[in-house]
Parts: sequence; C-alpha cells; structure tokens
Amino acid sequence: MALSQSLARLSISRSLPSATLRPLLHQASKPQPSQISRSVSTALTRSPAALSIRPQLSLQVSNQATTAALALGGVRGMKVRSSVKKLCDGCKSVRRKGGKYVYIICSKNPKHKQRQG
Repeated sequence: MALSQSLARLSISRSLPSATLRPLLHQASKPQPSQISRSVSTALTRSPAALSIRPQLSLQVSNQATTAALALGGVRGMKVRSSVKKLCDGCKSVRRKGGKYVYIICSKNPKHKQRQG
C-alpha cells in the first residue's frame, strides 16, 4: 500500500511541472497581435499577380534559359592585374581608352582576358 502511494506521489510530482508549464507554452505559441496585423498588411499590399504561381514558374524558366545561354556563349569578365602578360600564343595585347589601359585578348581561351589596372 505504501509503495502504491509513493508511486502516486511520484507521478503527481512529475506531472506537476508539465501541468504548470502547459499554459505558458500554449500562450507562447499564439501569434502576437502585431504579427497578425503585419502578415495581413503584407498580404493586402501584394498584387494578385504576385500571389499567383505562374509568374514564379516563368521566372524559373527564364533563369534556366539565361543560365544555359551563359554556359554556351560564355559572357565572362576580365581579370584585373597590376601587370598583364600573354599566357598563350593566341593572346595579344591591345591598348584602349587613349592608351590608359592595356588589355590582353585571347582568341583561343576566353579565360585569358586581362586588364591592367
């Protein structure tokens, strides 16, 4: 009998903290009024076109198309170096913008493009 009473007290003492914390956790999960008004105002300011799915799909398709075009065509920048040098026999040096800059342009490898600056 004493064993069952001690087990009952133990189970009550273990359930007591969770019972006291349960209302606090319930209140913490409720959104605050400022969060509700912010989400409503955000939804109201968006246009119906921004809320639809189609523009997002077309945006994904156009991003894939531009990525494929860049991979095929290869729009690249130039390496900017303090001293430029020819890296292969296809590289040639060119002076542009009134002789202010020296460029290295390569007909064989576009990665060799350089600008002195």
